[in-house]
Amino acid sequence: MSDSIASKDEKLFNRRAIEAAIRIGLVFLLVIWCFNIVRPFVLLTLWGAILAVAIYPLFDKLQAALGGREKLAATLITLTALAMLVTPSVMLSGSAIENSQHLAEQIKEGTLRIPPPSDKVQTWPLVGEKLHNAWSLASTNLSAALSRYKEQLTEVAKWVLGAAAGAGAVLLQFIVSIIIAGALLVYAQSGTDAVVKVTARLVGKEGGEKLAAMAGATIRSVAQGVLGVALIQAVLAGIGLLVIGVPYAGIWTLLVLFLAIIQLPTILILGPIIVYVFTITTTVPAVLFMIWSLLVGMSDSFLKPLLL
Repeated sequence: MSDSIASKDEKLFNRRAIEAAIRIGLVFLLVIWCFNIVRPFVLLTLWGAILAVAIYPLFDKLQAALGGREKLAATLITLTALAMLVTPSVMLSGSAIENSQHLAEQIKEGTLRIPPPSDKVQTWPLVGEKLHNAWSLASTNLSAALSRYKEQLTEVAKWVLGAAAGAGAVLLQFIVSIIIAGALLVYAQSGTDAVVKVTARLVGKEGGEKLAAMAGATIRSVAQGVLGVALIQAVLAGIGLLVIGVPYAGIWTLLVLFLAIIQLPTILILGPIIVYVFTITTTVPAVLFMIWSLLVGMSDSFLKPLLL
């Protein structure tokens, strides 16, 4: 009798164990499926959370000035940040597209004329003579130059298109992250309370509050340090561009600021400008501008340890 009861209990236990395993497996599969759906948005959400934590003191002051209107304050901050990000990007992209179309039309019609290079181009180290020869050929016989350097021009075009596509993707990610940050700011207080409750469960009430405050302060310090370094680099780059007389210095300065914020080397903007400066001015000012631009690009290596 007892053996029969034990056998029934064992069968019941096994059946329940199998049912539990099946349920756990289904839940696990559901979690994986949901994660695969939201995975593209995880990084954007993290960026949004970091931005929200970084600008929360500004949001807190603004909402106090607006009489506690959290949604209005978050909307104003979001729109301002988007305007600062999108405006120079649209201006530059529009100008680049217009110039590219005009250049393509001139090449197609055979009306494009390239001025001959200056003799001082030959004095440039390493690439001076080769560049002078290629430039001279392009100024006298553009079709022959395009045919001779077809492979190199194709690689350059691919790199430019790839860089433009990458920049566009990064810009879109930042736009989405800023919008997410604005939405998180509206629920900043409830989010802070939730984080404090979670950390309190892990390390105790007092320790949880301290840990949450420390995490927020750390994120805010790092973000403000990155923004501070980017601002310093942009100001220094702008001074160099204005002194040397580069056209549209304001737009290039904003682009330097944008690259510095997203942690890309500023030489991507300043490098082509250095080459341009060598063609419009004498050697000494051009070399000084090159040294200044290189120092601007490398300044983050010693500014970040100081400001962070």
